[in-house]
Amino acid sequence: MIDIGVNLNHKMFLDDVDATLADMQDAGVKGMICIASDFHESKQIQALSQVHSTIWNTIGCHPHQAKTWHIDSKKDFSSLIKNARPVAIGETGLDFNRNYSTPDEQRYAFNEQIELAYEHQLPLYLHERDAHEEMIATLNLHPELAQKSVIHCFTGNRFELENYLSLGLYIGITGWICDERRGADLQRSILDIPLNRLLLETDAPYLVPRNIRPRPKKNHPKYLPWVAQEVARLKGISLEEVIEASTFNTKTVFGDNLQT
Repeated sequence: MIDIGVNLNHKMFLDDVDATLADMQDAGVKGMICIASDFHESKQIQALSQVHSTIWNTIGCHPHQAKTWHIDSKKDFSSLIKNARPVAIGETGLDFNRNYSTPDEQRYAFNEQIELAYEHQLPLYLHERDAHEEMIATLNLHPELAQKSVIHCFTGNRFELENYLSLGLYIGITGWICDERRGADLQRSILDIPLNRLLLETDAPYLVPRNIRPRPKKNHPKYLPWVAQEVARLKGISLEEVIEASTFNTKTVFGDNLQT
């Protein structure tokens, strides 16, 4: 089992990366993909991935940080890719919920990162919130790229899921699936996610699975099995089937160099 979404740039992880990795592996999680939100984080987790064989990294600019994207950003990120190849471009996309960066800033950064993905033959690691129609319209312009990319932390309804699956996207499922308060739409939709498009992630330290007892205050990649267990329960299949399918899909999307 591989966690495809960890925000490693948090004090609780960075203070003792070795302990974080040991706890993760003791729980049966063999590795994690660490996601970047800006250029600084991209450099930081790229460096960590060069030291730790069970850390893989993305590079990119989150829509919240799109205001930091400038005329030389594409060139700067290309230099990082040439230094040490990441597994994906992102976290990128559109987020019109809070607009920490303006929609136009987000569109500019997103389109430039799409160009990076083409240039370096890498998948997109996508974020979307309250921007579904525009996200679909943008990705429809890039069907070949969409088919090898992932929508991270999917929490939407069946209609949104159908749109993403029609593009061929892989679907990242977090502890949101375990939330009896907010996760009802996702719980109803999980049966419609084909096993060959399913990916598992914690989005740690966020989105603690609510089926853990006692419930921790912060999420951790070691809690990924609780996400897998809930997916298996809702789909009516074995935990082993979920783990086998999601691990295979992870290596398909992000590359066979994710050796476990």
